[in-house]
Amino acid sequence: MKELKMINPRNISGFDEVAVTKLRNVARLGDDAYYAMLNSHPEGLGPRSVTEKIKQFGYNEIQHKKAPAWYVQFIQAFLNPFIGVLMALAVISFFMDVWFAAPEDRDYKTVIVVGVMVFLSSILRFWQEYTSNNAAEQLKSMVTTTATVLRKVGGKKEIDIKKIVPGDIIFLSAGDMIPADIRIIQSKDLFVSQAMLTGESMPLEKRSAAIADTDHKSPLELDNICFMGTNVVSGTATAIAVTTGNLTYFGSIGKAIIGKRAETSFDKGVNKVSWLLIRYMLVMVPLIFLVNGLTKGDWFEALLFGIAVAVGLTPEMLPMIVTANLAKGAKNMSKRNVIVKRLNAIQNIGAMDVLCTDKTGTLTMDKIVLERHLNVSGEEDDEVLKWAYLNSFHQTGLKNLLDVAVLDHIELHDYLKVDEDYKKVDEIPFDFERRRMSVILEQTNGNQLLICKGAIEEMLDLCSFAFEPGEDHELHREKDKVVAMDESMRNTVLRISRKLNEDGLRVLLVAIKEYKPRPANYSVADEYNLILTGFIGFLDPAKSSAKPAIEGLQKLGIHVKVLTGDNDVVTRKVCRDVGISIEQVLLGPEIEQMSDPDLAALLDNTSIFAKLSPIQKSRIVKLLQGQGHTVGFMGDGINDAAALRDADVGISVDTAVDIAKESADIILLEKDLMVLRKGVIYGRRTFGNIIKYIKMTASSNFGNMFSMLGASAFLPFLPMLPIHLLIQNLLYDISQISIPWDRMDEDFLEKPQKWDASGISRFMLFVGPISSIFDYATFAVLYFVFKANSPEHQTLFQTGWFVEGLLSQTLIVHMIRTRKIPFIQSWATAPVVALTSAVMLIGIVIPFTPFASFIKLQALPLAYFPWLLVILVSYCLLTQLVKRWFIQKFDQWL
Repeated sequence: MKELKMINPRNISGFDEVAVTKLRNVARLGDDAYYAMLNSHPEGLGPRSVTEKIKQFGYNEIQHKKAPAWYVQFIQAFLNPFIGVLMALAVISFFMDVWFAAPEDRDYKTVIVVGVMVFLSSILRFWQEYTSNNAAEQLKSMVTTTATVLRKVGGKKEIDIKKIVPGDIIFLSAGDMIPADIRIIQSKDLFVSQAMLTGESMPLEKRSAAIADTDHKSPLELDNICFMGTNVVSGTATAIAVTTGNLTYFGSIGKAIIGKRAETSFDKGVNKVSWLLIRYMLVMVPLIFLVNGLTKGDWFEALLFGIAVAVGLTPEMLPMIVTANLAKGAKNMSKRNVIVKRLNAIQNIGAMDVLCTDKTGTLTMDKIVLERHLNVSGEEDDEVLKWAYLNSFHQTGLKNLLDVAVLDHIELHDYLKVDEDYKKVDEIPFDFERRRMSVILEQTNGNQLLICKGAIEEMLDLCSFAFEPGEDHELHREKDKVVAMDESMRNTVLRISRKLNEDGLRVLLVAIKEYKPRPANYSVADEYNLILTGFIGFLDPAKSSAKPAIEGLQKLGIHVKVLTGDNDVVTRKVCRDVGISIEQVLLGPEIEQMSDPDLAALLDNTSIFAKLSPIQKSRIVKLLQGQGHTVGFMGDGINDAAALRDADVGISVDTAVDIAKESADIILLEKDLMVLRKGVIYGRRTFGNIIKYIKMTASSNFGNMFSMLGASAFLPFLPMLPIHLLIQNLLYDISQISIPWDRMDEDFLEKPQKWDASGISRFMLFVGPISSIFDYATFAVLYFVFKANSPEHQTLFQTGWFVEGLLSQTLIVHMIRTRKIPFIQSWATAPVVALTSAVMLIGIVIPFTPFASFIKLQALPLAYFPWLLVILVSYCLLTQLVKRWFIQKFDQWL
């Protein structure tokens, strides 16, 4: 669940009292008095008023959602446990090596090297987070949320919600997100969901009537006030903006939101590994300090060595590597028309193993054509098209693609004299429970005509009569006989609609009813005893890209399930065309009767869920999550908002309704599963590179601990000086910077990748000690072959291990990054090869430079290098053998 948890809205600390007073005052005002209070006008605001109000109130934005200022991000880059450990060690070293040391013995090298490491890690992390935050803001700006307002200049128009000011006249219909705290001026069957503020799942009806007693009510209990961030479920309204931006109810309680979003398994995993490494360090460093102190008697030197070991075991680059990978993943995905609103969603999209998607526009062309208009006999009939056109033209609610297809028949506009002969008097808006909508038009004879269109089953229940088209098979309302809707005709209607469905058509029924002149206060209760006129059939053919995209997602280990409000016959046809299994289909009414355990038992084998309500979509998503699946949900309608919030990764498109875009983690600039497939691959590549670094660091550090412990126990001198360890660690860190630019093997990308903390511990235990074996081999060569076995020859020993340690650590990057044979079956990218090669070359060259004497290294005898080559090749071979065994035993590497 990604819903924000709120404290009780009646008891919010820090709530803006001025805003509350303003809302209560405007709620009790009637008879247009609120225009004067808000310095507005029934015709809307003029340009000068808008400019002045923007200066006074600012843009309609919630400021706390923005990234922190650069200097805050800079400070935060230094605030992580690893940097804390390094800075503590630098302070200790400063006191030991500089403050308490005699002037001639003062040694700044450790402090300088640790300082460079802290600076390098933190600056890189800051730069990555700063640029990624800027990029995220730019990407978010590509996805705008708009509202319809009335302005004196330009009239009724769509504007970005951030440009709304107090006093703006706003028009609302189903699917709209409320763009500010508003007072209803007039409404028609307006139902608003306040779930994001209160957790109340049932939508509330909002009305325009003034409320006398507002002082003793919570703002949320005011029936004529709607709040920013909530959404219109059904109905229409005209409203006036009261407060905007941080003065809105949502903006004010932003500071009172309890906690952040729940941590993902990835966040928890990174933290778990971080503290695991710190705990290892807290155990091993004191142990190495004690062993050195006891065996060599120089406790001061042992302490300095212990500090250096602690620095070497600190994976200070981890935060930077994680941020760099996520930022690079988001940037790459944006180039493929995938906008990431929340960076951590990248890992979730890589872990996704079930994708629940709507049918319309995702699997189909989203270009709906009105293919058939038939009377009740199943014959083509223009009279049916006439009623459908009048209904679609006059409705003011949520105009969907079906309405657009009807209105494409523009030739009917003048022929029907839509504006002259039919005057709209009322409307009963669409909602997802009724699945129909009606308009009421006044005709030239003064009578009022209710025209209703909607889904087959829901409409049939309301139709008591039908037109008999007569011998010419053409319907004429004035001439044709009205007959009772008997069982035979009902079966005929169902048979024709099923046949149209089987041809892939989406079918609606159109019905009418004439009323004598009456007040315009129509409601759902007036939709009864209707006269059925006929069918309108829409074709939304499957996309040519849908089938290969579905196959591509299936190859990536993602099961695609279709969750739609449409009927099962049309859905089967489309799913058959795109390669989704149609063997098992579950319908909304069946699901309604099932318990959660019964439904959960059927989920894995069911690919099509049809005739679903929004609540049922959300229920299916939660049950799939309960079975251990990482669930993605792709939708663009108001009925998808709850499921988008509940899914592990909510995916929408930039053409979606406002509330769907706000609920999503990822926005596609193209409504195409092929684009999503690319996003999944980038998500897995990003996750893989992060895991790569974590496993390299964890195993390398684990091995180094054993090497240090053993060397400290049997050598009469330090195996490496503190400065050697620090420089070695600094060079190794530099070699890791290129990991975000590495590629992943194809077989890694072919299945969902989830965080597995136990897998990392196992990897450490089996792979880490391999490096210790060859460290000990190096010790033996230096000790016995080159006689570096006394304090007089310790520089040779230390130099030999410095070079071997650095080369083996850097080389292991190539061994661990792939489950294949490196350099033969799999090459790293050019940046990784270049940087690791450069670091290895620097490591070999340092002992032969004038810098060597400054840090107490010496030139190595050339005879050492054949031994070094044998040790490194043997190390790679054994690692490869262990890798093969590990993969066979655990079926896992990265």
